[in-house]
Amino acid sequence: MIFNHDPPTCADCWDCGGPSRCGMDCSALVANNVKGYHVCTTVGRASSVNINLIDKNIPNKGVTVKMSSNGPDVNCSLSVSVICESNGVQGPYSLEQSGTCDYATEMKHPSGCAEIVSVHGRGLGWFSTFFIILFCFLGVYLLVGTVYRFFFLGVRGVDIIPNLGFWTSLPQKTQSSCASLVRKFRGPSQGHRDSYSAVNF
Repeated sequence: MIFNHDPPTCADCWDCGGPSRCGMDCSALVANNVKGYHVCTTVGRASSVNINLIDKNIPNKGVTVKMSSNGPDVNCSLSVSVICESNGVQGPYSLEQSGTCDYATEMKHPSGCAEIVSVHGRGLGWFSTFFIILFCFLGVYLLVGTVYRFFFLGVRGVDIIPNLGFWTSLPQKTQSSCASLVRKFRGPSQGHRDSYSAVNF
């Protein structure tokens, strides 16, 4: 598939819209001066564009953009390796051809640099995950128990909550357990009196 810029007519590139449609619509690849005319080779209108990392282990190295065109007679492709270069644009300097209509080139451009997204924190630890699972089980227990007591036992009102006595006494039990632990490690306070008093005879 070639087209001539002077005069701007296109030869054998009907998938670009016919002889009168050329230029950027045809994705020109190579310009050769043939008898005073600039004749360009093109892949035609790209039917698919695939973007992949050059090296998956080093994402900041760059990307490869592959444009393919499936014509009635020949299938063409152009692979452009865009290497990360934050200081400016360099190239492309050469175009390699492999096969009848497959081309590859390389350039350095800031667009090839991966955008670094900072992630704060490292996610949930095992302790947080354990408590989330524990609370989920507790919620399922309360829900299933409430549904069972409501539909099968016919319980209504506050008593519908399973083991209501345990849940209402839980804060007091927790407080007394913490207080006994504190007394155990700190020892009896000065204002604390034993239940047995010393008796002098």
